[in-house]
Amino acid sequence: MAMSKPLRRIWSVFTTIIVAFVVIMALLLVGCRVFGLQSFTILSGSMEPTYPTGSLIYVESVKPSEIEVGDPITYVLDESLTVVTHRVVEIDSEEQNFYTKGDAVENADPAPVYFENLIGRPVFCIPYLGYVANFIQNPPGMYICIVCAVVLVALLLVPDIVQGIRNRKKGDDSPAAPADQQ
Repeated sequence: MAMSKPLRRIWSVFTTIIVAFVVIMALLLVGCRVFGLQSFTILSGSMEPTYPTGSLIYVESVKPSEIEVGDPITYVLDESLTVVTHRVVEIDSEEQNFYTKGDAVENADPAPVYFENLIGRPVFCIPYLGYVANFIQNPPGMYICIVCAVVLVALLLVPDIVQGIRNRKKGDDSPAAPADQQ
């Protein structure tokens, strides 16, 4: 039984939407590197409401000399390579330090940020997308995404496989006659 035209059209629209969604998510999560941006997930509320918890922020690389008091910066906090985004409240150019503070906290951070630890300045953020990024970068989310990718490829191939089977059934079921050999 052949797949009807309306069913085939619905299937085509469905798979196109899924593929478009996957491509858009891939561009949002890793495609930003093409434009020189890095993405990071906001895991705490220290910068709310500017950067809500669960947001994905996009950070451009800048030189320390381009940073001014009041700018938010993203930097490496410690030897564990913890990445933090806080606002600059003071700059000590002589000692090459930034002093920072989260928007949602009363006091400045206890330790200065060395110029060399600067990653860059946030350009924009997308609320909630950080939850997705964090989920798919760690198990079990990583495994779920791999399985979903395999299922998506299978769904895209199903109509072609079914059509090939149907074509074989419609064709000559007898084995091909051997070619004359001389």
